[in-house]
Amino acid sequence: MTLITLVRHGQTDWNLARRIQGSTDIPLNETGRSDALAAAALLRSETHHVMYASPLIRAHETARIIASELGLTDPTITHGMRERDFGEGEGLLVQEYLERFTDWHGAPSGAETLDTVRDRALTALETIARESRRRSAPAAESVIVVTHGGVIRALLHHASGGTLPCEGDVLRNGSAYRFELAPGLLRLLEPVSI
Repeated sequence: MTLITLVRHGQTDWNLARRIQGSTDIPLNETGRSDALAAAALLRSETHHVMYASPLIRAHETARIIASELGLTDPTITHGMRERDFGEGEGLLVQEYLERFTDWHGAPSGAETLDTVRDRALTALETIARESRRRSAPAAESVIVVTHGGVIRALLHHASGGTLPCEGDVLRNGSAYRFELAPGLLRLLEPVSI
């Protein structure tokens, strides 16, 4: 069993403007760096062994800040935890996106479906758990993964049997969610903050 804490990256200018980022590589802004420091302060009360991060700069920078604050080594990049590719929806304002595509479950041309994101992320988490157990002495029992709102949303939906997050719930930048991962099981333990 591995404890996985998923952290949403800090704010970017596109988050602030409510613009769909997806796989577009937008950096953190100053508020985003503060979000990362706040997440580290929140996570400090628990012991964590290793860090992983999406390859997108907003997640990777958030993870580096948290790792530095917690005294962990630099995060390992994991491509499976990158944000959903929104295809032609990327760059649109949220309101424009919803007017054009009706809801988040639709898949604009070139976009990944939520099921694809969930499956990709679950596979990545299983790999992370295996790798962290193998490379850490003692075996890593608590792993932080800095990722994206769409990925966390897909995993919350999966782990809760479709009851979370509720329609309209906002997953704040820098928020954290703790899961238990075992073969064939992803169980939500608690939201550290929402």
